Amino acid sequence: MHELGIVFHIIDSVERVGADHGLEKVSAVVLELGEVSGVIPRELTSCWDWAAARSELVSGAELKIETLPAVTRCGCCGRDYPTTAHGRTCPHCQSGDTWLLTGNEVNIREIEAY
Repeated sequence: MHELGIVFHIIDSVERVGADHGLEKVSAVVLELGEVSGVIPRELTSCWDWAAARSELVSGAELKIETLPAVTRCGCCGRDYPTTAHGRTCPHCQSGDTWLLTGNEVNIREIEAY
């Protein structure tokens, strides 16, 4: 379960930011999660609840997950398309010369604190 490792990394990052900015308590962390990141939101939330309870700064904080859509660009025709609907083959020209633009991210977007 790599979600637990991701959660530990998020908490470590939030604690570093908290120390740098004198935060007393975090009420929520907003996470951007790419649609094809391979991270399961339900598992991430479950791990968050367990791990956050062990950190003084983030104990009780909510993990808010925002899904970023997966978008692929075609190198042949230059058009973008939704990855999950079409995979690696461009629906416009049928080329396989494509690459993922967005949708694989796992980013901390915001830390809500007081």
